[in-house]
Amino acid sequence: MHIHILGICGTFMGGLAALAREAGHRVTGCDAGIYPPMSEQLQALGIEMIEGYGADQLALRPDVFVVGNVVSRARLPDGRPKFPLMEAILDTGARYTSGPQWLAEHVLHGRHVLAVAGTHGKTTTTAMLAWILTCAGHNPGFLVGGVPLDFGVSARLGRGPSPGQRPPFVIEADEYDTAFFDKRSKFVHYRPRTAVLNNLEFDHADIFDDLAAIERQFHHLLRTVPASGRVVANGLEESLTRVLHQGLWSELRTFGAADSDYTAEGEPHDFAVLRRGTPVARVRWGLAGVHNQLNALAAIAAAEHVGVEPGQAAEALAAFQGVRRRLEVRARVALGDGIVTVYDDFAHHPTAMRTTLEGLRQRLDAQGRGHERIVAIFEPRSNTMKLGTMKAQLPWALEPAALAFCHAGGLGWDAAAALAPLGARAQVAPDIDTLVAQVVAAVRPGDHLLCMSNGGFGGVHDKLATALSAAADAPGAAALQ
Repeated sequence: MHIHILGICGTFMGGLAALAREAGHRVTGCDAGIYPPMSEQLQALGIEMIEGYGADQLALRPDVFVVGNVVSRARLPDGRPKFPLMEAILDTGARYTSGPQWLAEHVLHGRHVLAVAGTHGKTTTTAMLAWILTCAGHNPGFLVGGVPLDFGVSARLGRGPSPGQRPPFVIEADEYDTAFFDKRSKFVHYRPRTAVLNNLEFDHADIFDDLAAIERQFHHLLRTVPASGRVVANGLEESLTRVLHQGLWSELRTFGAADSDYTAEGEPHDFAVLRRGTPVARVRWGLAGVHNQLNALAAIAAAEHVGVEPGQAAEALAAFQGVRRRLEVRARVALGDGIVTVYDDFAHHPTAMRTTLEGLRQRLDAQGRGHERIVAIFEPRSNTMKLGTMKAQLPWALEPAALAFCHAGGLGWDAAAALAPLGARAQVAPDIDTLVAQVVAAVRPGDHLLCMSNGGFGGVHDKLATALSAAADAPGAAALQ
């Protein structure tokens, strides 16, 4: 089968492309502004990518067009369609489907699907769970919305223990809508036997009116879990309690709260796992933050449903390396008598931003480096942030940082006014070059520069590293100290 993927560089669609290629299909695709990390993964797989959504791609005559949710019926200011290929597909009656639907029909059917849902932590928890099952010998398939360092790829089919047997499949279960022609959340297509509900708060203001609307979609997911299935839910989340109260037909296991089935005792980097109050495992690993401790409990509870004991899961987590763009160190630059570290992180929701900042602070404190500053550098890039829906939460989100720098280019709201409660600790820049200059002027030896965005952020990481190196070598560099 030849499939042509519209929006192929998105993390989900790029993973789908990798799975289709591994399954033996011919895969091509298109996107606007071909960008990493998916572009790098797809190039390594030899998948042809076309820049833009030109109608001339109809001449490829694939068996089916697989449409990502980046595609719409939108029009440009001059009236021309933003996605002319989609218009040509509709006009000619060519066969098309959504990414989640194609995945459900061609990959997930007949497997034990373990789906990880939640506003935050989906990618990391999915990667943890896939790693646990891999270490336990299950050889699972997986599709992660990022690139796990332990695997080096975002997706694989997995291998059954013998011909004809299909291994479990671990998937990041996104609540965002499926496609412009299917407004259900992606995850309702996956039909999981094990469903993780990590957390739930308001997000995606471009498609959801309020939190209740998202809770309704999460309950639609629960309706697809069989009676023999397991739902693993965060016991600390009132929103998830409301979802569960709408109806539950499966086994429930909770984590996080004092009265949950799975709890943690100890620091996030070294803690005991308790099952109904009895210690069953200990996790000692390189990850920091209470959020990752909760992610680990969720993954352990989900893995148990396919026969992996908590102790075995904890051993796997001890070697877990994490995911690209989750506190990923991009550069270390010698400056004065110290090192400036530049990080890349996917955090873009205010809660995720604060959680990431707190996680880095906890890591530094545990290393005896609590005196070192964290500098937040971010861009409000997601659809929700661009709308300004959560601008009032930004001062709270950035509170753990010593300084905060915002790239405000293209926003329809006043970022400086939103960050005013932070006073002189916050600065706003209209473009990346100005932002870099502001940061370099304020940086000190030993600082940790945390760049947060769900996009490429204009290559800010490399630009910061280059500018810091130049500043360190410049005459009079001692003034920076």
